[in-house]
Amino acid sequence: MDKKAIRKNILNALKSMSPEEHADRSREAIRRLRADSRYIEAGTIGVTISRFPELDTRPLVEAAWSDGKRVASPKCAPSDRSMQFRWIQSYEELETVYMDLLEPAEDRTLPAGKDEIDLLIVPGVAYSDSGYRVGFGGGYYDRYLMQFGGDRVSLAFEEQLCGEVPVEPHDIPVNSIFTERRMVDCRGGSANGNRL
Repeated sequence: MDKKAIRKNILNALKSMSPEEHADRSREAIRRLRADSRYIEAGTIGVTISRFPELDTRPLVEAAWSDGKRVASPKCAPSDRSMQFRWIQSYEELETVYMDLLEPAEDRTLPAGKDEIDLLIVPGVAYSDSGYRVGFGGGYYDRYLMQFGGDRVSLAFEEQLCGEVPVEPHDIPVNSIFTERRMVDCRGGSANGNRL
């Protein structure tokens, strides 16, 4: 199955969740991530402000603020498909951009360097057991990850785990995937259904 078909099938499945189920399962995946040593030890996290039907990242952003962590969120440049993370301290520093995405407003935020982010939460639509992903098709994270040396993890619903996805030479896998049921350790290409 190609990436476009995978994307369509999974997004349709996610849209069938009730708002209550979506919120509960999002919070449970975030709880698992917050119990992980990589989150606990991170001083800074990079995270996209999600849009339904993606797993809701707002509870993670709020938890990170309350846990005393610095939070950076990406600002995308559609002209060259580049992405720059910027520090956010409140939702007031976000603006609605193309496709109703929320991104940091440049006049209210400062840039965060790649070396300043300890833990990057990489979004995606579908994931393989070895951490490769099908994104939303823009290629922003693929470009960003080429020069990012910190920990890379994803938050996802169980339905987003596909076993295998198409892989291209430039693709960079995440180290782990946190779902509402488990943590999948993707390092070394092995799936490990560790339960926290």
